[in-house]
Amino acid sequence: MAVDIMRRRRTDRARQVADVLRHQIVAGDFADGALPGEDDLGAEFAVSRNTVREALSLLRGEGLVDRTPGLGTTTCGEKYPHGLHRLMGLNETLHEHGTVANEVRAAELIDPPTWVGRRLCTTDRVVYIERIRSLNGVPLSLDLTYLPRAVGEPLLDEDLANRDIFVLLEGITGQKLGTADLTLEAVNADAHSASLLGTQDNAALLMLERLTHLADGTPVDLESIRFRGDRLAMRAQLERR
Repeated sequence: MAVDIMRRRRTDRARQVADVLRHQIVAGDFADGALPGEDDLGAEFAVSRNTVREALSLLRGEGLVDRTPGLGTTTCGEKYPHGLHRLMGLNETLHEHGTVANEVRAAELIDPPTWVGRRLCTTDRVVYIERIRSLNGVPLSLDLTYLPRAVGEPLLDEDLANRDIFVLLEGITGQKLGTADLTLEAVNADAHSASLLGTQDNAALLMLERLTHLADGTPVDLESIRFRGDRLAMRAQLERR
């Protein structure tokens, strides 16, 4: 029993160490890409070398670090911060980290599923747009977007490969976007989504459903977005009122 307790405690501590290091990697604290040595990490966190190794193995399994004999541990997969406290498109959010590009896989007028029509408050046909969105050539998300016909059809003539739909919508409607209702949950990548996003089957994805309204309250954009969990970290600043 004592051995089991000690193993559990080491596993718990390894997870705690990995969580702190993950936050540091996302924040860019290791500017040169090199993590401190095992002895230094053990001293900082007051844990054994075995605990440090277990923590680094967790991060390696997430694709965040690489461990090379003689070279130590280095970061190999950058995570980008995606804010949830402001209503912005992906290019507006990540422009300082590089170039966002969109592969438009579909852009067409369709008969909406009942659920889509209900969320967009329309019985008319809707515009459906499907895109793979990448940063610096690395796929980040698979976006499925539904828009009311009145605002969606003009979008079909716009540069969807290089511009955010949010920015285009404000130009078409002459209104600012107002609020959005969103749900964020964890899902596993199915084989098709994994192939499109360049990740493994059953890889962790962040699934965001967002219904965006114009400033006057009109629902204008319904999205289901699958984000790669190994490349994006969701952030928000919350206030207790």
